[in-house]
Amino acid sequence: MNAHESPTEPIACTLGAGAYRERLAWIAELNRSALQSARREDARLILTYDPRVTVRVREMIRREQECCAFLAFKLTEDEKELTLAVTAPQAARDALDALFGPFLTRARVGSPRACMAAR
Repeated sequence: MNAHESPTEPIACTLGAGAYRERLAWIAELNRSALQSARREDARLILTYDPRVTVRVREMIRREQECCAFLAFKLTEDEKELTLAVTAPQAARDALDALFGPFLTRARVGSPRACMAAR
């Protein structure tokens, strides 16, 4: 399935509240230590990381695929940068800010369930 088709998975995060807060904190720490840039291109978020954190970015992708199966991830690597494209399905168009928000945070995160807003 590509990001333009209707997802068979529900457009919602499957993590419980505690696990969701832990995930947001984990992503925020990764971003504080290694996120170099971020930009939106319609239903796609492009994140550029320091290539020294390849293992951690791959781990983030693995974890996110488990709880947010409706998102598509494409990782491009070279010696200067690590680029992650996160694409949301068109069915989630009205909730893109909420869906992409967790991938942009660098601060300690509280309880809002951003990806649940896409329901």
